[in-house]
Amino acid sequence: MAAQIRIRNATKVFRAHGREVEALRDITFDVPAGQFACLLGPSGCGKSTLLNAVAGFSPPTSGSVEVDGRPVDGPGPDRGMVFQEYALFPWMTVEQNVAFGLDIRRMPKAEIREKVSSLLSMLHLGEFRDRYPKDLSGGMRQRVAIARVLAIDSPILLMDEPFGALDALTRHNLQDELLRIWESLRKTVLFVTHSIEESIYLADRIVVMTYRPGTVKRDLAVDLPRPRDPSAPAFNELKKELTGLVMEEQWRHERDETRAVAAN
Repeated sequence: MAAQIRIRNATKVFRAHGREVEALRDITFDVPAGQFACLLGPSGCGKSTLLNAVAGFSPPTSGSVEVDGRPVDGPGPDRGMVFQEYALFPWMTVEQNVAFGLDIRRMPKAEIREKVSSLLSMLHLGEFRDRYPKDLSGGMRQRVAIARVLAIDSPILLMDEPFGALDALTRHNLQDELLRIWESLRKTVLFVTHSIEESIYLADRIVVMTYRPGTVKRDLAVDLPRPRDPSAPAFNELKKELTGLVMEEQWRHERDETRAVAAN
């Protein structure tokens, strides 16, 4: 399959307060069209930094990121971003939030109403169309955020720990909703998580990153049939393997932190 996202030797260095921090180092991998890929690793490994580079919010210091063969030089309508913190407009209703990107594009009002109604139905939001974000639960707000991104019909979905702040039951329900949508629309998904179980449940492929500077520690295909059963032996064998990989990085981080404290 042809690569829709192509990352080559991406390195990111942040400069602040007279010092440099290397967040990413020589990241190289491709994501084919239609694949559901997860970036997995402990906090601080650069997962969100890499996602922001693909989104065009913060380019790599060196190396390159391409989408459909074109260099990423800023945000674009070919990439839709879903954040952990919903990012909804509080003064707009559910319907107005979902329609926002379409209004900006000056799509005809009748087409906007039809498309928004279809998405609200798909995400079980129809009866909440006139509510404001403050009146919704966290899970409902995230459904609205996903609907708003789907409305602009980007071929690529970039998702930065979108379910990280939700309770376990809501998180599981939204995981199933996302898989249902993905299987229906077959968009390319690059999904950031620090949850090992979530990555196995969702992804075709898991890219495990090292602690800072973030590099690719392991790139694993997930060949388990869907729907996936977290209690199945094969699921737990993969979970055990991934837990070992991630904990190695967590221990390395804690060791380095201890040495830094001791040195001071």
